[in-house]
Amino acid sequence: MGEEGAYALFCATVDAASAVAGITDPSLLERIKRPERVHQVSIPLVRDDGRRELLTGYRVQHSSARGPYKGGIRYHPNVSLDEVKALAGWMSIKTAVVNIPMGGGKGGITVDPLESLTRAYTERIWRVIGPLVDIPAPDVNTDSRVMDWLADEYGRLSGLADPAVVTGKTVEHGGSLGRDKATARGGFDVLEAAMNAAHEDLRGKRVAIQGFGNAGANAALLLQEAGAVIVAASDSTASLVAPSGLPVDELVAYKEREAHFCDWTIFERRRADSPLYEDVDILVPAALEGQITAENAERVKARWIVELANGPTTPEADEVLARRGVHLLPDILANAGGVVVSYFEWVQDLHSERWLLEEVEARLAVVMRRAYDAVTQLANEKGISMRLAAYAVALQRIAAAIRESEVAPRRSISTVIL
Repeated sequence: MGEEGAYALFCATVDAASAVAGITDPSLLERIKRPERVHQVSIPLVRDDGRRELLTGYRVQHSSARGPYKGGIRYHPNVSLDEVKALAGWMSIKTAVVNIPMGGGKGGITVDPLESLTRAYTERIWRVIGPLVDIPAPDVNTDSRVMDWLADEYGRLSGLADPAVVTGKTVEHGGSLGRDKATARGGFDVLEAAMNAAHEDLRGKRVAIQGFGNAGANAALLLQEAGAVIVAASDSTASLVAPSGLPVDELVAYKEREAHFCDWTIFERRRADSPLYEDVDILVPAALEGQITAENAERVKARWIVELANGPTTPEADEVLARRGVHLLPDILANAGGVVVSYFEWVQDLHSERWLLEEVEARLAVVMRRAYDAVTQLANEKGISMRLAAYAVALQRIAAAIRESEVAPRRSISTVIL
């Protein structure tokens, strides 16, 4: 997706869903689309070789209508303000779809990750984040260790050592059990609910997974455990294919050694995008945005698509897939498990509680299946796609919160145990 494309796509989808959501006030619609605040900071960095650079960091706070801002921080050379604005908007939609009392936010730095950089970035944004204001989380090239650094630096600067300032921390520093698998497990819960409704069983289904990072690898493990057969999986270098099934545990261990699929000679290797075109029942795009387009959608053979990546399917491809009868579970719903368990982590930190893994997973399943039911009901009532229905459900909730804030004093922030 082009540098100027991500936020425009977000706005276009909101516009398309607004009629379904019953939003006719242009000013209200504009408030939903535009971020409330955009913070841009300059961060001086001294490289190990002594070179000095001035880097750019962002924190976009999109909507606080339903609660404090929530969203990850990504470190990547291609991070742009347009991308971060879109991701913040999508997070507002996600939190509303799964109905947790939070808004959307996102941050990023155009660079590779370093501890000194994390602390410098925190020094410049700590006044605009906080446990009841804006709660960052991990994203591309950031992990629990980076979140630990951010929380520690926030505590040093603010004088308030509060682990609830970020989520996605290590368990030892206030993180939640189950957070590492939350995105995949949430998508699995939605897929299982959808297939049950269609009177289908996961057992024996053939699966292709594009992208074998955290979400893709954990999805492979969960699907294999449910009896599905993973016949293709890719990383950024190549795809491995085995018609009788890949040994998922071995693939996970292989990737944990930071190895590349292009170097594994045991299985047939194909192009990194080949999972999109394999003859399978279920396709899991878990890599980058813009992978399924109008140009290649006709070549997709899967009957089910579970979007664990953000924006893997273009609007034009949506139309092609719908015409062909493909069951598509959109990213805005299917990959929301991560933010749900981030919310659980925040609640646990605020109340100094620690939930068992079984409790976290059970609560996640309830939230995801409740969200699936709400989206499916609207999609069936209006005869629209799951993606459009998910946006419409979210827009109705965000618009209701904005209208309420205009006629009543702002309520104090509370937590809801789901």
